[in-house]
Amino acid sequence: MSEPSADAGRGPWLAFAGCGLIWGSTFLVISIGNDTLPPLWAAALRLALAALVLGGIAAALRHPFPRGEALRAAVLFGVFQFGINMPLLYWGEVTVPSGISAVLFATVPLSSALITRALGMERLNRLKIAGALVAIAGVALIGGASSKGFSHTAGVLAILVAATVAGLGTSFLKRGPRQSPFAATAVGHLVGLPICLLGSALLGERWSLPQTPAAWGPILYLTLAGSTGAFALMAWLLHHWPVTRVAFVSVITPVIALVLGAVIRHEPLTPKSMVGTVLVFAGLALGMAADRRAARAAAALRADRP
Repeated sequence: MSEPSADAGRGPWLAFAGCGLIWGSTFLVISIGNDTLPPLWAAALRLALAALVLGGIAAALRHPFPRGEALRAAVLFGVFQFGINMPLLYWGEVTVPSGISAVLFATVPLSSALITRALGMERLNRLKIAGALVAIAGVALIGGASSKGFSHTAGVLAILVAATVAGLGTSFLKRGPRQSPFAATAVGHLVGLPICLLGSALLGERWSLPQTPAAWGPILYLTLAGSTGAFALMAWLLHHWPVTRVAFVSVITPVIALVLGAVIRHEPLTPKSMVGTVLVFAGLALGMAADRRAARAAAALRADRP
């Protein structure tokens, strides 16, 4: 599948910046929401509301809902992005601070590089492999950086798996035919909902609606900004940029999330966590350098063609 030009106007860059700014805050808001609601039940409420909002927008704009190969891509996107990734992220943030969760999630570009290579969609080079190894070392340090023991380590592993699964979900959406970002994301949320509810039931969570405006606040923000805004922007962006380039939005979010977590939730950073964070960013920098090198090589190749 040929990639559209990465320089096709300001639209992709604005969408990229929008995703980064919104998701930089969502890790904090998920953590706040977990104070009042069971994590998977909170995620399920978000998925249900977002499916209604996104579906309504798609219908109002007369965007066709996916069929055939497009539907298959949207369903796989929903299973991995919303049915597996989102519950794991919410559950992991019960024990892992929101800023550190965002750092762990920043490994998405590296896992996406491995996944797209396995699917034959994009190439993998030594620099990206080196970046992945450095980032993994950072994740290992973060995983052992808390006195909370097993619960913290399990949370770290859950978020790391969530990040990897998220990369798989976006890769499947990218692999399918171009479609409405609102319709595709609505289908994805709807597909992920029963999986999330099943996980909530297996954990024995209590299903009850929020009783106060403060409890509804995180659900509504994550529905409107996180799902309706950022995920729709990402679905659109996936048809304009390579998966690995889109995945680098997760490099912006940890910076915002670490600052918000420290200021609003007073989340501490241990020396091990700080070193691990630096290693994760170093690995991401190597991955970005590899992406830029590949883009320049592809541009040179196109320029040499008659």
